[in-house]
Amino acid sequence: MILPQRPFALIRHGQTEANRDGFIAGRTEAQLTEGGRRAARALAGKAFGQPIMLFTSPQARARDTALLAIPSLSAYVVDDLRERDWGIYEGRPIAELPPRTSTPEGGEAWEAMLARLAAAICQCMALAGSNLPVIVAHSGAIRAARALTGQDAMGPSAPNTTPLLYTPASGQWREQPLLAEGTVS
Repeated sequence: MILPQRPFALIRHGQTEANRDGFIAGRTEAQLTEGGRRAARALAGKAFGQPIMLFTSPQARARDTALLAIPSLSAYVVDDLRERDWGIYEGRPIAELPPRTSTPEGGEAWEAMLARLAAAICQCMALAGSNLPVIVAHSGAIRAARALTGQDAMGPSAPNTTPLLYTPASGQWREQPLLAEGTVS
């Protein structure tokens, strides 16, 4: 699926107990750590440079991050923004993670996840109208966005609570972190 040629922002949820302890969470609910809550609250003054519409995964770690990061807006929950289902690997150490392009036993295939997240991002773009869609989700959503925008989806996970702006320019996409003062690097 091809994404519409318009900017959108993604924020990975705050640090969870699973992130801190090196375990695969996937669809399993994982609670934010105090550090994750603190980092989300630190985003509360973030200037996005234009009006935004806030979207979130239905999973508690993303919803909680959205509420703490942008308390002035109600987040629109999009079910298909949920994290990838890692099947039998959920709850296991990150070191046991199978190749991302494989289909984990009892889990979701890479291509199915890409299609699901492409549709979810397109839905957010459509609902946002002229506002910048700001999506609070998961590492898997950012990997999908990277794949869908021609970036390297297999590199390291995106940092928690770092807003990433995706901007199309001349037929190519750029992923850029948003700086604290609200400008783009």
